[in-house]
Amino acid sequence: MSKKTVVILSASLVAVAGIALAAATFRAGNDKVLRVANQKGQVKAMMLASGALEGAPYTVEWSEFPAAQPLLEAVGGGAADLGLAADAPFIFAYQSGSPVKAIAVQAPANQVSDALAIVVKNGSPLKGAQDLIGKSVATTRGSIGHHLLLQALERAHIPADKVRVTFLPPGDAKAAFDSGAIDAWATWTPYTNVAIKEGGRAVVDAKDYGLPLYIDIANTDSIDPKRAMLADFLQREAKAVAWARAHPDQFAQVLAKETGLPLDIARASFDRSNRIAQPIDAKIIAHEQAITARFQKAGLIDGQRDVASAFDSSFAKSQ
Repeated sequence: MSKKTVVILSASLVAVAGIALAAATFRAGNDKVLRVANQKGQVKAMMLASGALEGAPYTVEWSEFPAAQPLLEAVGGGAADLGLAADAPFIFAYQSGSPVKAIAVQAPANQVSDALAIVVKNGSPLKGAQDLIGKSVATTRGSIGHHLLLQALERAHIPADKVRVTFLPPGDAKAAFDSGAIDAWATWTPYTNVAIKEGGRAVVDAKDYGLPLYIDIANTDSIDPKRAMLADFLQREAKAVAWARAHPDQFAQVLAKETGLPLDIARASFDRSNRIAQPIDAKIIAHEQAITARFQKAGLIDGQRDVASAFDSSFAKSQ
């Protein structure tokens, strides 16, 4: 993998903070601008490739983030109106007091391998979750990788404090993984794709645990003043996802251009993040309650906020 690609995957958090601060100059009530926080390889590339935003009666201001945690900080802090993130970081942010709500939910179309995994180097003696005792595992705090680690330890009946967890953003985690400074890395696509292509393997795969949901998350102060824009954007996002599913190779070309990822990694990234809309129902809420309980058991959150109140189902017709 080239140094250029590593730099793109390791986007500076300082630069990210600058983007978020710049986005904060827009008022939440601006009826002509929708500020959307984007993780590389997520919504923006689909929107661009499909042309789904053509004719939109508003401007989309994009801000880019390497992981869900800083994306949710931007949405919760009012620097963005909307962003897509997975289930675990969403509920982690919500239970930490962030003023955010889920307004739409998507699920992976297939239970594919290596979309979310704990990876090690090929030469590592580690074979499964039971081998992680006393080992160092890097992940991002409150991320889907962090949650997968907790799930794996729970299933293996291993207390969470028996593993040395190092919280790092994806770029720093990759550097630590490449250098051998950590024993394992709990991460997601496209980082799993890159790690495995460069000589890694999965010792825990989320397909065996149920892949995460993906959630469109809005700042609570943006929902009422920007309701029409949010509803319109969700409709266009659904069309973009459907287009990408029908044109995966064309989408991969745009994704590679947007992210700097090699074309084969971009194509694999889509295969592992292809998703379809799901209704916000009791099953979805129970899913998030289970994640809350797992983070709470690990002593990471107090879990006192009502999980059902984290969801706004009034946008259901937008999908």
